[in-house]
Amino acid sequence: MAENMNGSKRALRLTSMLGGGLALLGIAGTAWAGPTITYGEQGFLTFNYAAQFWGQYQTFTSNTDDGSQFDFFLRRNRLTFKGQFSDYVGYYAQLEATTDGRDDTVTTGESVYYRDAYVTLDYSDPVRFIAGKFKQTFTRENLEACLEPLTLDRAETMVYTPFGRSRDTGVAMWGNLADAMLQYRVMVADGRESDAVVEDAPRVTGRVHLSLLDPEYQYGYRGTYLGTQRVLTIGGSYDYQADVAYADFPNEQDAQDYSAWTADLFFEYPFSWGTPTLSGAYMEYDVGDAINESPDPELPITSQLEGYYAKAGYLLPGKVGPGRLQFFGRYEDSQYNHDSELYDQTWAGGGFNYYIDGQNLKVTLEYASIDFDEESQTVVSLQDYEQATLGLQLIF
Repeated sequence: MAENMNGSKRALRLTSMLGGGLALLGIAGTAWAGPTITYGEQGFLTFNYAAQFWGQYQTFTSNTDDGSQFDFFLRRNRLTFKGQFSDYVGYYAQLEATTDGRDDTVTTGESVYYRDAYVTLDYSDPVRFIAGKFKQTFTRENLEACLEPLTLDRAETMVYTPFGRSRDTGVAMWGNLADAMLQYRVMVADGRESDAVVEDAPRVTGRVHLSLLDPEYQYGYRGTYLGTQRVLTIGGSYDYQADVAYADFPNEQDAQDYSAWTADLFFEYPFSWGTPTLSGAYMEYDVGDAINESPDPELPITSQLEGYYAKAGYLLPGKVGPGRLQFFGRYEDSQYNHDSELYDQTWAGGGFNYYIDGQNLKVTLEYASIDFDEESQTVVSLQDYEQATLGLQLIF
């Protein structure tokens, strides 16, 4: 039995190393459907295309119009290049043309940009490096692949940090310990860069997670494993950057630091009667209450935000027609700690995913109700509203 256990551990370590190298840290998901070109003895390049096409109804039209609207647009529209230069060195580049067609706008090639561009160095399973522009390692939901979510999408605001939102440019060291039961990450990045900052200091982020069942050994996560793994992971992160803003910007006085922390939990377990998924997190962002003083006009309203989300899903055990059916629900509470109190809100929604070919081809329907603690009398987008979204996802 001891020999079998040692063999299992060796297999796990090998799987972890190969998974990190071949999936390039799982930052952009794990669907590998595109063609692959090999070169040299160890090198290869795989490229694929992914799109999320949404039709969305909202009960308001703009900040000043309380009518309703229906809009078709591409929520995500991506061309990805990823591969390995050698056993140790990998690379990843992703072109994005997001929200094409939204609000009657017709975008051109000028809207295409690099969402990600980075190089990886996998020295060993416990010691790995990333350098370039890539996913900021603070919140779990930001690290969950947007093409493999449980619900239609992530939270609109609170899972993204105030500076850089989902990505940042820098370097990260990370790795798996104790047969991938424990994972750590340390990231040093640009953070907030602006003429308004007090001093251009580096942003430092640390994250750890503990996997009590099957390990989540990649840099990125999934919102659901579709019943293929037994997962119970607990995580936490801390984010810091010194001197990001003046509370008294006109006089350039009262410099404030940025700090944030989060704790998260993810559970998914396949049973004979189906697969339940549970996920939740709490996060808090703080810049010394500068937003309620006299800050620079570019300081985001999210710089003084605390909130949480809870998600639940249920995947039926067998097929329904040609595909699999998964129901989900989501609840969010966002408190902006702003003197106006007009931004505080709750978000509640639910729907289903229908997987025709796993995440490569699926249809999602979601309904959501957004309620503000105190509705604005003049800004329609800060009044209670409802929305329904039908989404089609294709990965090739």
